[in-house]
Amino acid sequence: MHSASAAPQSLPVAQPALGRRAVEILLGSLLVAICAHIAVPLWFTPVPITLQTFAVLLLGLVLSPGLAASALVLYLLEGMAGLPVFSPVGSAGFLHLFGPTGGYLLSYPAAAALTGILRRRLTSSVRNGFAASLLAAAIGSALILLAGAAWFSVFTRQSAATTITLAVAPFLPGDTLKVIAAAGAAGALRRFRRS
Repeated sequence: MHSASAAPQSLPVAQPALGRRAVEILLGSLLVAICAHIAVPLWFTPVPITLQTFAVLLLGLVLSPGLAASALVLYLLEGMAGLPVFSPVGSAGFLHLFGPTGGYLLSYPAAAALTGILRRRLTSSVRNGFAASLLAAAIGSALILLAGAAWFSVFTRQSAATTITLAVAPFLPGDTLKVIAAAGAAGALRRFRRS
């Protein structure tokens, strides 16, 4: 009898938590969409510089791995449905995923989840939360670059050297700054939540 009466009492608690998670996923996808439109085209490569990777890494650092990945899956679904969430450089909608930047985009859910998993594991072994976030974000960023370069190489049929020149090297300085910024912003958000 106690178990039957306890179940209805737990439902009202679960529903607000579920609603909060849905809001976090939606807001996460919105953040990535906004950052995608902060784009700088480069004349020598079809891959623009955007703030998308900053948003992906930040979500990985501040949300649970599952929620971060869900936000990025939703983002990709929004883009595939034709919503203007992808970078304005390149094809619109579904075709954007099959363009030269498709590998970067498709890696986002895995990169966000990996960043979150690593941050949690590293935080338990490294006393410095910023260092843990920095390392986790750097590995997540490396995954995005590797996936993007692999897809770019297949899509454009370029050699490894050309792929590195066009799809990796130009983004290393900016990605380094985005990793540092994501780790710093995540730490600031965690301090704000605790206050």
